[in-house]
Amino acid sequence: QVQLLESGGGLVQAGGSLRLSCAASGRTFSGYAMGWFRQAPGKEREFLAATSGSGGATHYADSVKGRFTISTENAKNTLYLQMNSLRPEDTAGYYCAASRGGRWYAGELAAYDYWGRGTQVTVSS
Repeated sequence: QVQLLESGGGLVQAGGSLRLSCAASGRTFSGYAMGWFRQAPGKEREFLAATSGSGGATHYADSVKGRFTISTENAKNTLYLQMNSLRPEDTAGYYCAASRGGRWYAGELAAYDYWGRGTQVTVSS
């Protein structure tokens, strides 16, 4: 069992940056693939980025490629999402998730076994 807790959300102006953190507890996440998703009101949950782990493969959605960077710090059991050049359309709840296998790299929600409760990001224009 893995518990995930996101932090780092907040209000930022368009063009600004935020770094989200996802702290894992219960078990080390070194054996899991990890991903970030977001969900805006009235919309489906959207895949953003995923990684197989420290130094491993990363995958990004086209909507955030070049602006967002996913990374891990295994010593702290923490996943990060660095978000730059933020836009008002990036406003959403942001969630981290852990996958034991399957098509995690394709961003399939069903491939992820554990989810955090989310942190809100609001980008003002």
